[in-house]
Amino acid sequence: MPSAEGAPSSINSTETNGAKLEDLTADNLTQHVIKISSNISNERVKYIFSKLIQHAHDFVREVDLQRDEWEASWQFLTEVGQACSPDRQEIILLSDVLGISALVDTINSRQSPGTTESSVLGPFHNDSHFFENGDSISSTGAGDSMLIRGTVKDLHGNPVHGALLDIWETNGNGHYDMQDPEKDGPDCRGRFYSDEEGKFYINGVKPVDYPVPYDGPVGKVLDLLNRQAYRPAHVHFLISHPSFEKLNTALYNRESPRLVLDPVFGAKSSLTKDIVWCEDLEMAKIHKTRPIVRKVDGQDREGFWLLEHDFILADKQEVKKRKTHD
Repeated sequence: MPSAEGAPSSINSTETNGAKLEDLTADNLTQHVIKISSNISNERVKYIFSKLIQHAHDFVREVDLQRDEWEASWQFLTEVGQACSPDRQEIILLSDVLGISALVDTINSRQSPGTTESSVLGPFHNDSHFFENGDSISSTGAGDSMLIRGTVKDLHGNPVHGALLDIWETNGNGHYDMQDPEKDGPDCRGRFYSDEEGKFYINGVKPVDYPVPYDGPVGKVLDLLNRQAYRPAHVHFLISHPSFEKLNTALYNRESPRLVLDPVFGAKSSLTKDIVWCEDLEMAKIHKTRPIVRKVDGQDREGFWLLEHDFILADKQEVKKRKTHD
């Protein structure tokens, strides 16, 4: 019988990696699969898959996985894949709610003591336009005006000139631009550089708590585990400079009641900030911030929201060597 297209037509003894035909049991199956899968020269791939097989098999044995549960598992994963689209990444969302994204972020963070902590990237990072300091990354009516400002520094307190800041957030209704059918381009997101003094200031909107997409298979997991779907209000920052480690982080509204219950485990105490109401109209003029009118103690007051933070970057480090053995 002819071989399938692209498949090897013959097998030599070395391709079995020394494995022999034997009766496979729950006790010897795992090591047999690892042995058969280890006939490759890429030590990193070999290491990753041997560990994946070992831990996956151990999990099946430990929970005594039943056939109907196994079938439900692959049906669920099929649904996760089918729910993905250019504007929705259900696989990343699943990784997020299981805490895997947060764990990967923690393990791979290159931030040293004294520098700004990292946070999860999330599934809504996307391309955006370049802006100048003082511009607005949000369209008119997207939400309550908020001035975002601060300084990018190194670990010694020196300003970092020319750091690229990539910012994205939801609008005042809790929707990212890619979730809004009325938006055909970037909104509430943008890129710009810190100035000669390391300072930056950009205009956006006050963030609000918002739900992760829960109308798909990942939402079923949250329901199954009796977990809420709302993320605490936050603004994402991705900051890069050739001389420093890239920083992926976010600032969270300290007043959000969902900080502890963040479904993707991204909130950290060092990243919680006070978003304050400011009525300094001269500051608004200097930073090109559009004032709004809101009720304060029963009176109409003109002002804007203010989010301030200084980011501290870690010095560039050597490329981390990938693990290939225990």
